[in-house]
Amino acid sequence: MKKIYLLLLGIIPTLSFSQTLTDGLMMPKKNFCTGFMYGHDRWTNYWEGELKRDNGNIGHITTQSLTWVGNYGVTNKINVIAMVPYVKTEASQGTLHGMEGLQDLSLGVKYNFFKQKFEKSTFSTFAVFNFSTPLSDYTPDFFPLALGTHTTNLTYRLTSNFRYEHWYVNASGGYTWRSNTKLDRPSYFDGNQFVMSDEVKMPNVFDVFASIGYHTGPLQAELNYMQQNTLGGADIRRQDMPFVSNRMNYIKGGALIMYYLPKPAGLAARGAVMYTLAGRNVGQSTTLMAGFLYTLKFGENQ
Repeated sequence: MKKIYLLLLGIIPTLSFSQTLTDGLMMPKKNFCTGFMYGHDRWTNYWEGELKRDNGNIGHITTQSLTWVGNYGVTNKINVIAMVPYVKTEASQGTLHGMEGLQDLSLGVKYNFFKQKFEKSTFSTFAVFNFSTPLSDYTPDFFPLALGTHTTNLTYRLTSNFRYEHWYVNASGGYTWRSNTKLDRPSYFDGNQFVMSDEVKMPNVFDVFASIGYHTGPLQAELNYMQQNTLGGADIRRQDMPFVSNRMNYIKGGALIMYYLPKPAGLAARGAVMYTLAGRNVGQSTTLMAGFLYTLKFGENQ
């Protein structure tokens, strides 16, 4: 019912901070930021279609992840961002067993194709192309404890960012094409029809991300909003388990804070929290993330 989707990537001292696929910041040329982020996601209540309920048979669903992230500045206008998560899921009650293993490799290219500076402000726009594909043979036929959908995904994204002195506003929208996925059985019911095949057609996804934040010196603080809409798929049937192609929509609100430590130079600590405000066929989860990221410089910025 959940997806590991937060891309908390890359940072660099004093110049910019979070350089993710959804923000308005860039890693300078010949700079490489890398590190690990730990994630903890937990929920008890969930939406069965539009009906909010709980399920005493499984108790709390917990997903933990340890994600390696990296961001390299090919030029000042082109960044390459990668992510590899190791994920573990578990239920606090019942007979369902959790899963763990490598999830999906994510590799994205971010291009700052327009930038206009004014006296005290800057307006920038960005185009992003991101590719992701499974790194292990996990099964997608075990939601809500599956590690993911086991699909190959292509995401196209546009982002705009306006910065005034230390304040900034950011807005980003993305469309994700998903390949079909395969089950370990010869037939299934997807919520609408019975299908004699092991291959499931996956609906594509549209998402928006918006944030407002403050950045000065070694400190960055931000409030953000995320919404996902699945472009198709059926609802979870009453008293049934979720299915991989279910419509999974949500609205989430969150906050992050990041601070560059005095020593060693280039090391930053980052923490974030996100809460599901509304949803459809997803858990009402609280997600916490924390980690350390370090920036290496391979040459003079040009």
